[in-house]
Amino acid sequence: MQLKMDLQFFSGEKTEKATPKKRQDERRKGRVAKSQDINTVILLTFCLFALFIFGGFMLETMTLLFIEAFTNLIHWDVTSESVAYVFNGASLEAAKILAPIMLLAIIAGISSNLIQTRGFLLSTEPLKFDLKRLDPIQGAKRIFSVRALVELLKSLLKITFIGTITFVVIWLYKDEVLMLIFKNAENALSLFGRIAIIMGFAATAALLFLAVLDYLYQRYDFEKNMRMSKQDIKDEYKNMEGDPLIKSKIKEQQRMMATRRMMAEVPEADVVITNPTHYAIALKYDEEKALAPYVVAKGMDRTALKIREIAEKHQVVTVEDKPLARSLYGMVEIGESIPEEFYQAVAEVLAYVYQLENKV
Repeated sequence: MQLKMDLQFFSGEKTEKATPKKRQDERRKGRVAKSQDINTVILLTFCLFALFIFGGFMLETMTLLFIEAFTNLIHWDVTSESVAYVFNGASLEAAKILAPIMLLAIIAGISSNLIQTRGFLLSTEPLKFDLKRLDPIQGAKRIFSVRALVELLKSLLKITFIGTITFVVIWLYKDEVLMLIFKNAENALSLFGRIAIIMGFAATAALLFLAVLDYLYQRYDFEKNMRMSKQDIKDEYKNMEGDPLIKSKIKEQQRMMATRRMMAEVPEADVVITNPTHYAIALKYDEEKALAPYVVAKGMDRTALKIREIAEKHQVVTVEDKPLARSLYGMVEIGESIPEEFYQAVAEVLAYVYQLENKV
């Protein structure tokens, strides 16, 4: 008894890797190993490159916008037309400034997800309403779970890394920042832009280190949650292949239905050739359906007995020919015409039948 309980326990323990079917099912639900920090790093990198490449263009456009605002637009009367003109013009210039960053951000967002999900992944499963998400007990378990602890540790490390990098970069440029009082606005913006780029790339490098660690953890956690027990694998196989007991019952039902259809054709046969007890072959000759006689029913033992009973009941002639019955049973399936090698033997049988029925 104890051994049986131990076997049941171990069979329910999730020690096996997930099968391809389960991985495919989980992927349909939108569940894959993915780190949001990887997305953040790629997005931040693309945006920093956009600032580095298009920074001059953005500064020039912003400078022209301020010059236009404080030299010409400031003297305009405040009317609905002037306000609409200024708003539309400022929005267009702002769109020009932000367009390179927004375009690269979209490319980065799509690319980062494609890299991690290994192709397009579109699923509406996460959007479905699920009452289990409102369960306070499950919510408490998630709050105090290992994953929550890992997320807290990640957040603390991000704050520590980025705070340290920010402090170090500002400390290195503290003298230049303090001397900004003696410089014009253009030089000040140039210095702030250079510091921001250096700070951004340094923070991105630190976040990349954390993102790699997070991705490795996410894959480990995903694989752990995907594990299956031996019983799960057996159940999955049964669902894919079908329960053997159910399959056997279905096949049995199919055989019974096929047998009933076959028996319904016996009364239309011209002759039944028997072994006499082991085999029975019902033949019919119809020039409109086939060029040669064809088999409408055949069977062994109990099925053969049933065919003979139906033939006798409907006055279908039964002819005993052991070699012919055995050969036809092994070579011709139901609905098929007899091979040419049996034409002579079957023709003689049919001629005998027609003589009995006074057809000749």
